[in-house]
Amino acid sequence: MIDDAHLAHGLAGDHLEPDWPPLTVDEVVAVVARVPALGSLLSIDWRSPRPLSAAALATTSSGRVFVKRHHRSVRDTHALGEEHRFTDFLRAKGIPVPRVLRDGSGESVFIEGDWVFELHEPARGVDAYRDAFSWSPIGGVRHARAAGAMLARLHAAAEDFHAPQRGTHILIARAEILASPDPLAAIASQLSARPALAAYLGERNWRAEIGAAVEPWHARVADALRTQPPLWTHGDWHVSNLCWSGTDGDADITDVLDFGLSAVTFALFDLATAIERNAIAWLDVERGDIARHDLALAIVEGYRSVRSLDTAQLHILANLLPIVHLDFALSEVEYFEGITHRRDHADVAYHTFLRGHAAWFTGVHGQALLAAIRGIA
Repeated sequence: MIDDAHLAHGLAGDHLEPDWPPLTVDEVVAVVARVPALGSLLSIDWRSPRPLSAAALATTSSGRVFVKRHHRSVRDTHALGEEHRFTDFLRAKGIPVPRVLRDGSGESVFIEGDWVFELHEPARGVDAYRDAFSWSPIGGVRHARAAGAMLARLHAAAEDFHAPQRGTHILIARAEILASPDPLAAIASQLSARPALAAYLGERNWRAEIGAAVEPWHARVADALRTQPPLWTHGDWHVSNLCWSGTDGDADITDVLDFGLSAVTFALFDLATAIERNAIAWLDVERGDIARHDLALAIVEGYRSVRSLDTAQLHILANLLPIVHLDFALSEVEYFEGITHRRDHADVAYHTFLRGHAAWFTGVHGQALLAAIRGIA
């Protein structure tokens, strides 16, 4: 067994004590027993440093298994079921997604007290970026191109998937606020159903602060967003959620991981998110020049090798990029304020993420990245 000492990725590129306790041997033994074909637990081999849940790779007498645990305030049976139905569909359509494991009754969500568990087959290939922080750039343009192409394949497959919007806002990459005619009014309309978000925003002049960050960008893209075809999307297309055939530049993607943020949005939303996650070194934002144009353009190039994007769509993509994070940033504020009760983290989500990322695009380096995307031939 590995040592029980465990640190999670912090919001500033550091390592912190996790908000959620690491998976214990007793917990993994109990949940593995729900799927008899797995046999008995032999070892816990690795614990994920991702901070929003607890996850581990384990070895059983029948092989390896990926175990993930959520608190019921974050995910319940319904919310995880939505995600599992989407990944089952994509897998059936040929997208390489690890299989969700089920018990003899067909259940894929396992409840133990306040905890909600899921089990997956281990991903194939090399988890080359498993220690990479969110918002850390891809290793090179060939990986970026491959990531863009796989995202386009996923979108093509998802066109035939029809299901209602996710039933929660907590840690979900939705886009209703972003795509609404009036984002501030949309936020206000949701606050009665989102008390933690209401409590946080109620302590500040949020209309002025969010309005200053979002409205200038939103005015450029609002009409176009209302016409985007709805699509179930991944929502967190970072290379740490992809596995590879090797570590060299020519490696292929062998598996797509972690659909926890997936929701009904639209294709350009997911593509903009991919650029925001993989081509801008946000953890080094103080130095200003943090955009990797080569990576951003390679992601788009890979995407266009599978699904066409015309000039008008490239302009929408560029105008969308500065505010694509709006809904998810608010969901993080809600999560940190209402569930983990980390006001310091809620402040990072609000000031650094929601407002700060949008503000960066007003500067010379942000403007240059948007011009590069608009100028793709």
